[in-house]
Amino acid sequence: MELGEKVKQLRNKKKMTIKEMSKLTGLSTGFISQFERGITTIDVKHLDTIAEILDTDITTFFSKETQKNTSLEQDIIVRRYNRPYVQQVNRVVHFDLGHFSDQLTMSPEYIEIMPNETKEIPASYTHEGEEFIFVLEGVLTFSWDDEDIRLYPGDSAHFPSDHPHNWDNMSDTIAKVIIVHAPRIN
Repeated sequence: MELGEKVKQLRNKKKMTIKEMSKLTGLSTGFISQFERGITTIDVKHLDTIAEILDTDITTFFSKETQKNTSLEQDIIVRRYNRPYVQQVNRVVHFDLGHFSDQLTMSPEYIEIMPNETKEIPASYTHEGEEFIFVLEGVLTFSWDDEDIRLYPGDSAHFPSDHPHNWDNMSDTIAKVIIVHAPRIN
């Protein structure tokens, strides 16, 4: 079952109309209808709001169900509407962008980072391999040594990850980022 279908199912279970959902979320009825039919996508902030309204956790929408896909799709293709949900850690939601096997060494992820209310960069850390970051939306604050560098949409960073580093969203809007670790982080 797709994400929008799960939302619709839970909304109907609560006997809530699209119009009522629209008032509670601030999203238009047309948008909610299109989302539930799989025509458009939704950002994590709004999905989290919907989860609260439906008295559930955002992870409810991201079960590990597999769709009936062709062998090629099961092996190498990840559809945007069927991105495997990895985890939500604090204010960061992770989605897999690849299928993993012993033959592959990278772990690409799409992540959405909620704004950091404390406006403090977390402590730097290290790990094996290398890391690549590409900012899609928002502003990502990248910490390298004693320097904090703002990365804007279209900016990227590629570095050895055994050097102390960290990153966070210090802005007031969601930051959307592609991140690739090599070798794969399990």
